[in-house]
Amino acid sequence: MWFTEQQTKDVRTSCRTKKILHQENTPFQSLAVIDTDQYGRVLVLDNIIQTTIMDEFVYHEMITHVALNTHAAPERVLVIGGGDGGAVREIVKHQSLEKVVHCEIDGAVVDASRKYLPEISCAMDHPKVEIVIDDGIKHVRENKGAYDVIIVDSTDPIGPAEGLFSASFYKDIFNSLKDDGIFVAQTESPFFNRDLIPRLYSDISGIFPLTRLFLAVVPTYPGGLWTFTMGSKKYDPCDTDIVRTPDLNTRYYSPEIHRTCFVLPPFVKELLGR
Repeated sequence: MWFTEQQTKDVRTSCRTKKILHQENTPFQSLAVIDTDQYGRVLVLDNIIQTTIMDEFVYHEMITHVALNTHAAPERVLVIGGGDGGAVREIVKHQSLEKVVHCEIDGAVVDASRKYLPEISCAMDHPKVEIVIDDGIKHVRENKGAYDVIIVDSTDPIGPAEGLFSASFYKDIFNSLKDDGIFVAQTESPFFNRDLIPRLYSDISGIFPLTRLFLAVVPTYPGGLWTFTMGSKKYDPCDTDIVRTPDLNTRYYSPEIHRTCFVLPPFVKELLGR
């Protein structure tokens, strides 16, 4: 049995599947958890791979620690999306943290992840974590100046996540951050989303005083190379004192990776008009 993801109209990827562990149609999307030979257990939404046991640590460490170690002392953090809980697992490692609000629109993703992906969702019951089943767009609009760091751990810009890739949403995020706040979003593949990335970078840089794009390698995502975009009101991640970066028991992120992830290949710089 094989699972096949239609990545573009011209590209498909497949992996051998041992078993379908869970399958349902939620009010927002189709949801499945499958057990594969290569990647282990895999969360699939609308037939698109979201995370896998094999390589999830790369994505979750990079979408969180780069921003959290750039900020002087992040106390209140918001995660929008990321119903698998991997971002939350990484955030609670930070000593300065007082509270993380995990805002996920689809409660079924949280429930399935708790049951079938315990390695990823293991921090959902942490005393500093509050899970809110709600629309992240609505949440930031209603919470002004509330957060030090906001992480947008969204699915692809289709269906329920489409609104998470808009300039109006980024403006609401800006207003939801404190005066020295930082926001990070996953911003897709520089190989397969060449039209999207320049628009997002332009939108974010038009709102935040400082915008940085950085890279990581996530094998199960289209093209392998993945981008994240940071908008910061004050702190520059390239100026972070990496010597003082705490040991966070990470497998991909490190002080050296923090520095080098902002070194962009020429073809990515061209996307940003550099």
